Amino acid sequence: MSCKPHPPLMKKHSQTDLVSRLKTRKILGVGGEDDDGEVHRSKISQMLGNEIKFALREPLGLRVWILLSAVLFTVIALMALVFPNQLYEVTFEEELSTTNISIRLYGGALLSLSLILWNGLYTAEKVIMQWTLLSEACYFAIQFLVTSITLVEMGTLPNAAILLLLSRLLFLVVTMAYYYHLGRRNKKI
Repeated sequence: MSCKPHPPLMKKHSQTDLVSRLKTRKILGVGGEDDDGEVHRSKISQMLGNEIKFALREPLGLRVWILLSAVLFTVIALMALVFPNQLYEVTFEEELSTTNISIRLYGGALLSLSLILWNGLYTAEKVIMQWTLLSEACYFAIQFLVTSITLVEMGTLPNAAILLLLSRLLFLVVTMAYYYHLGRRNKKI
């Protein structure tokens, strides 16, 4: 009897066999839609979540606005620290009769706020950008109220102070618009 050699065994490549691949993915729970209607390509993305969902869609001009605000806050803070009398005289059109320490403290607080803005400029996280904009909006609102109350107490209305009030109101509106736009949920694609 002659021994006939067996043909070589054919290896099944599951990578090319679509039915095997589909069964494997089904067993792993990958490739199907989840409750949100998202299709996960891997178990890792299913566990961690879809990174597209967390991608920040920035409003047009947001980075420019934060850069402009950071520069403005830094310049005014340095002016308040170095030239407190001149900053007060330009705003209220009268000489400062009290000590310079309050204006220098204002400059220090403003410099701290500008550091937050500089940090917010380089972040990609939505929550940090929202908190940055919210802190800026709080500053503008408080600045508007304090300046208004001071002008009412003084009984004068200098042009520079009116310009300051209007600019603070404008900055508050723009900052809140960016804050609102960042807080909105994006539509799913």
